[in-house]
Amino acid sequence: MTAEFDVAVVGCGPVGATLANLLGMSGLSVVVFEREASVYHQPRAASFDGEAMRTFQTIGLAEEILPTTEAGRNIRHLNADGRLLLRLERPPGIGPEGWQGAYRFHQPSAEAVLRGGLARFARVELRLRSDVFAIDERPDHVRIRFEDLGAGRLASTTARYVVGCDGARSTVRRFMDVSLDDLRSHQRWIVLDMILNGPRSAIRHVADEDGILLDAVQLCDPARPTTSVPMPGARHRWEFMLLPDDDAARMAEPDQVWRLLAPWNVGPDSARIERAVVYTFHSALATCWRRDRLLLAGDAAHQMPPFLGQGLCSGIRDAMNLAWKLAAVVSGDAPASLLDTYERERAAHVRAYIELAVELGGIIQATDPKRAADRDRALLADPRLLEIITPPLGPGLHGDAPPPAATRAAQPLLGDGTRLDDRAGYGFALLADPAWLARLPPGCRERLARRPVSVIAADGDAADYLARLGAPAVVIRPDRAILGTATTADELSARLNQIPLRDVAPPAPVASPLAVS
Repeated sequence: MTAEFDVAVVGCGPVGATLANLLGMSGLSVVVFEREASVYHQPRAASFDGEAMRTFQTIGLAEEILPTTEAGRNIRHLNADGRLLLRLERPPGIGPEGWQGAYRFHQPSAEAVLRGGLARFARVELRLRSDVFAIDERPDHVRIRFEDLGAGRLASTTARYVVGCDGARSTVRRFMDVSLDDLRSHQRWIVLDMILNGPRSAIRHVADEDGILLDAVQLCDPARPTTSVPMPGARHRWEFMLLPDDDAARMAEPDQVWRLLAPWNVGPDSARIERAVVYTFHSALATCWRRDRLLLAGDAAHQMPPFLGQGLCSGIRDAMNLAWKLAAVVSGDAPASLLDTYERERAAHVRAYIELAVELGGIIQATDPKRAADRDRALLADPRLLEIITPPLGPGLHGDAPPPAATRAAQPLLGDGTRLDDRAGYGFALLADPAWLARLPPGCRERLARRPVSVIAADGDAADYLARLGAPAVVIRPDRAILGTATTADELSARLNQIPLRDVAPPAPVASPLAVS
């Protein structure tokens, strides 16, 4: 049977929309099912990192998303007296991803840009008000049954693969019969999104000891652990941990909201409530991310507490890792077994973030006064300065290639000011010293000409980047992970053999100089 679509994406939140954009760029036919009629109007995620912005650059939407954001800098953990215990800091300015290290953003605005981007692709169809209720697997396709909520009728379609980007209560995960590995951190918090009427400077703990406005504060007060995050424009977010005596059913009522905010010098005269909702912050990892033609991404595959701001970022990484692999398999350029590397590479990576988020949660969520006092003494004596972790991928395409394989490739500027990814596109790239390329033996140049890889001459900042890697050449994957470096023709051949795609063209005449972009 010929399926109606190559891929069906269930859920059009930021992860599903990013995945659909990447698949559309790759030329696949895609249907996206979304239960709601429009973008959810209230903010949920508060931040994303430079790696996510780099993905938005890849799909050509970064410049549209940028106005919905403000650059982030650090997260300070303070004790009840406002003294610094721990600082999680990102260096200011443009980082190795080619963007700022972190951004606070207004999710509805950014999500609208991502959805709007789908209209660029004639083969991508967004079906709003469509609720998927059944998935029937066949050997060569999947039948998706859904309710058209607008028309009040049942319908179905088929796709070669289905990706569940449908959140923590994923329907796709249920049909995969996949459970969640409980990573033992579950705590109720109330999340308040407020719109300020007055100056932010009046808010308690909003500035450091030098009067500089902070990006985010984790107040490690055993009486009420609290998070404070300034958001773009006049918005500000607070998150308050619920205590055993709190009535969760009442906590979102206005009188309770103003009671919580009073110690922060915020009241009805200085702010209005945009959203007040009680959440349970979970930590969990799906025990299986792929079963035959069904796959999971984003919150359907993993959930973490928000203390690192990496939940959405991890879902965007899923999309970036998975989309090019689906495109290669659907087009016949790679075997279906390539999809098995998705979970192996991503699960270990996201687990590292979850475990650190849980560890930080243990610091902020301490409510026992003695335990909190012991924590304060230890950290005040030696305040911790943490950098955001950048774990390598789990076992996958890089095989046994030594570091920096499986780590993130930087995005330097080329000599003409072009960003590296803009030259590479969403594909494999070889960034190499041009003199080293010219010395390659004819057989290696012939092999390179056959492989689906863009050859990019390293000049400008890119030449400095190679020098820092200590190698004249590096092979970069479509998801911007390093496949491996090469210092010799044999090492380059080994890296080319690791690219899991078929040759795309006959070799160029070996007498001709190797063309580089």
